[in-house]
Amino acid sequence: MTAANDSIDYSPKGRRRGGKSGGGLFAVLAWAVALSCVLPMLAVALAAAFGGTETISHLASTVLPGYSLTTLALVTLVALGTFAIGTGAAWLVTMTRFPGVRFLEVALVLPLAFPAYVLAYAYTHILDHPGIVQSALREVTGWGPRDYWFPEIRSTAGAAAMLVLVLYPYVYLLARAAFLQQSSGAFLAARALGKNAWAAFWMVSLPMARPAIASGVLLAVMETIADFGTVSYFGVQTFATGIYTSWFSLGDRGGAAQLALCLLGFALTLAVVERSTRGRAKYHHAGKHHNQMPPAELGGIKSAVAVFFCAVPVILGFLLPVAVLFLMSFDSEQNLFSRRYIDFTTNSITLAAAAAVLTVAAAVCLGFYQRLRPGRVSSVAAYLARLGYAVPGGVIAVGLIVPFAAFDNALDAWMREMFGIRTGLLVTGSIWLLVAAYGVRFMAAALGAYEGGQATMHANMDAAARSLGQGPLGMLRRVHLPILTPSLLTALLIVFVDVMKELPATLIMRPFNFDTLAVQAHRLAADERLEGAAVPSLVIMAVGLLPVILICRQVGRQR
Repeated sequence: MTAANDSIDYSPKGRRRGGKSGGGLFAVLAWAVALSCVLPMLAVALAAAFGGTETISHLASTVLPGYSLTTLALVTLVALGTFAIGTGAAWLVTMTRFPGVRFLEVALVLPLAFPAYVLAYAYTHILDHPGIVQSALREVTGWGPRDYWFPEIRSTAGAAAMLVLVLYPYVYLLARAAFLQQSSGAFLAARALGKNAWAAFWMVSLPMARPAIASGVLLAVMETIADFGTVSYFGVQTFATGIYTSWFSLGDRGGAAQLALCLLGFALTLAVVERSTRGRAKYHHAGKHHNQMPPAELGGIKSAVAVFFCAVPVILGFLLPVAVLFLMSFDSEQNLFSRRYIDFTTNSITLAAAAAVLTVAAAVCLGFYQRLRPGRVSSVAAYLARLGYAVPGGVIAVGLIVPFAAFDNALDAWMREMFGIRTGLLVTGSIWLLVAAYGVRFMAAALGAYEGGQATMHANMDAAARSLGQGPLGMLRRVHLPILTPSLLTALLIVFVDVMKELPATLIMRPFNFDTLAVQAHRLAADERLEGAAVPSLVIMAVGLLPVILICRQVGRQR
């Protein structure tokens, strides 16, 4: 009888009746958020279309081939590097045992705290011609500048190395989770058929983890094409630097929009590839029981190789940069407690906090709308909102400035004609337009964190709330939000830290005389004042450690 009563009380009719008191509101809010996330992409496409063929013809005959080849080379190097380090380290800490494995499986996540451009400042101080290593080399050997060859850090390969060191944790985390979920049956069957451990890994374990690894690599690639700080500082000409140069140095808005459209097409192609890869490539254990792979004990030279392979990314990607930046800060003549730095910090925290709150609130509207009305319509809205993560910050900046600048100019012209009042730029160059750009860029991260928590809530909880007379608003306020508080806090923290590190959108869209820690670090590094850049860089890194610590705690409990 209880089951029968439940089926009557929680019928689709009941859900429709509850939707009248607030479901429509969430539909409007969710689609407003989704369309706002698509607006920059549409604006970039329209601005590029009206930019004229002269601009794109000139770009195609001058810089476009170079931008394309450099971007492609950078993406290829980062994809290979993150795949090798992330997958190899994940396999070793999951499937083997060697000295220090418990520490290393957590420490391998630490480089996520660094933006790649901060790592670039540290390694330039170490490896550039006037840096520590080459200066010591010349002093010991007596060589002159032309008497020896040394790898150039300010190069495409150098930029790729910086990006690999901070982005491989994406692959590591997803690959490690996939390896932990694999059963030992298929691997042991391959060993029983005469395959050695390496062949069994390559033919069985790696293909089974391919969807997770591919997702991690594609995330790293999307972050690579969005990077501006590293490639700009190293003088590597990519689409990201080309957009900024066209917009500010050349004043060519049409050219910037057309370059942004090229980059947008590349990014969206990667997003489609990632989604199709994740959707089609699925591997399941065919047996009745899921027996986790027993870790293999390593000894001798194998143990030393495993320690070396896992320790080097941690040393190069976290420990060494922290030490170098800390030592550089002593000679920086930058006072973190001066009025200027207090303003930089306040501006950074203000932008990050506002963006985090508004982005998570929008994500709640989208996620709850999917919960209320599951189906194709709500899924499309969520998918459109997620597209912003695949779009670089510079593209979003161009896509928002173009339409709102046109709106401001049209409004100003109308107000002068009708009332003789000059309104100026009301929206363009405002903090809130910059916050909107952050929201578009990081909506996917907030929505993912919220949906992850929402998935743990059984549908019967919604039905019970409706049976007690709660509409959608009451159910969200009294049931969902209290239960999902940890997920909401995680989403807030992720967006907060991502905004603190975001550089291209901030550089293009920030109000006049409104600088952040990231902008200050970029400015000092561009002036070759690396010691000065170390101070804001350390603050950005320290803030970035907050979500990494949460991830490390989760990694430590996953065994």
